[in-house]
Amino acid sequence: MPPRFPFHDPDLPLAARIDDLISRFTLLEKISQLLHESSAVERLGVPAYNWWSEACHGVGRNGRATVFPQVIGLGATWNRVLVQRVASTISDEARAKHHAAVAAGRRGQYQGLTFWTPNINIFRDPRWGRGQETFGEDPFLTGELGVAMVRGLQGDDPRYLKTAACAKHFAVHSGPEAERHGFNAQPTPKDLAETYLPAFERLVRAGVEAVMGAYNRTLDEPCCASRRLLRQPPPAGGHVARPLGLLGPCRQRLRCDRRYPPASPGHPQRRRLGRAGGAYGLRPQLRLHLPRPRARGEGRPDYRS
Repeated sequence: MPPRFPFHDPDLPLAARIDDLISRFTLLEKISQLLHESSAVERLGVPAYNWWSEACHGVGRNGRATVFPQVIGLGATWNRVLVQRVASTISDEARAKHHAAVAAGRRGQYQGLTFWTPNINIFRDPRWGRGQETFGEDPFLTGELGVAMVRGLQGDDPRYLKTAACAKHFAVHSGPEAERHGFNAQPTPKDLAETYLPAFERLVRAGVEAVMGAYNRTLDEPCCASRRLLRQPPPAGGHVARPLGLLGPCRQRLRCDRRYPPASPGHPQRRRLGRAGGAYGLRPQLRLHLPRPRARGEGRPDYRS
């Protein structure tokens, strides 16, 4: 049976399939895909998908799974091969759980193949509260073991990812946790270049599928709207995500909209910030009330309802 649409054809180049699919979405369908819980587009045969899954030290929050030592413990092994084997086992279980969920008609949170792992922030203050998620305080060790984790999660197939990894939180995000939506990190240029950025560069060069921005500000700019941090393109073929629930704090505490006006439609920064997780603050039920697109001259739509 021939493919219904060109994007259904696995023999076409991926970029061509993506372009074909996006060209068929309506404006509201495009908006519905920007949330971490993307709606189904039944008329095109596109199923619902939830982008939020966790695999810090095992498949998280999705029933029974092998529980490995916390990442800080894996960091203490100094063993790339072992960390990659751990990650490969996690992705084996993740694949099995995903296929079982899909076969049962479930496509909910924590049942996908996109994992917000690894956390490659540098852990230098025990008061942070999330240090156990990291490989420790050393940038070189973090980069090396982070790459091992990515390779184990994503596999080595030349065409398909086993699962998709995500390097987080970019950049200079190491607490204090209670102030993450307002904290303004002020590293020196030397410390930024030698401590906080090398692991991210290492993972991007190794092919990590996604990078998640940090909650806080760095050098006075919100990390997810920073011209300094986001001046480079995203991972090849991948995307940049913003943390969940960031839109409200970004406007209220980080003052994104007042100090950093929106980029023009063609600006690379706008394309980079496309995948928002839940950061737009749109709850699922609000999708029902999104206004229809207005023709030119009709005036601005009323978003207050």
